[in-house]
Amino acid sequence: MRIFGTLYDKVLEWSRHRHAERYLAALSFAESSFFPVPTAFMLAPMVLANRDRAWWLATLATITSVAGGVLGYAIGYFVFDQVGAVIIDFFGKQDAFQEVKERFLKDGVWLVLLAGVTPLPYKLCTLTSGLLGLALLPFVVASLIGRAGQFFIIAIVLWWGGPKIEKHLRRWMEIIGWSVIALAVLAYLYFRH
Repeated sequence: MRIFGTLYDKVLEWSRHRHAERYLAALSFAESSFFPVPTAFMLAPMVLANRDRAWWLATLATITSVAGGVLGYAIGYFVFDQVGAVIIDFFGKQDAFQEVKERFLKDGVWLVLLAGVTPLPYKLCTLTSGLLGLALLPFVVASLIGRAGQFFIIAIVLWWGGPKIEKHLRRWMEIIGWSVIALAVLAYLYFRH
């Protein structure tokens, strides 16, 4: 099933739209807390379409992604009292939850950093960070470093490679897209257990 090549062509068209930066900001914000499409799918064609603005686009994606991450954190934080605690009490899993929470509070900043840089679902870390009460300032710092790392790597590679990269990117888009989905499913299954 060929989905990502068509999606790539559509996003390339959007990347030249006069409101493209608004679309990038909205996508980056939403992707960090609830939307399933990775920001890189819009950032990459936008950088290729306008290489002179690569650093600004990476900065915009970083700032709006971290802002969306804070929203995800808030959702996790505030929903826990209404929903999460009730579910944990219903199943009698208070001890197991406390153990997971202690582990996450110990290593959570590193998980947020890792999810920010890699294709792992960053939104899961934002929601979990709020849910488990990771301190907000370390969460924001790890998010800034991780998201900037991912978006600036994309900008640097595409700025440097330009049209040569675009030819290869188009050819490999289906494999890249399905690989990201497979990684997201594997990460979900890993964190679920």
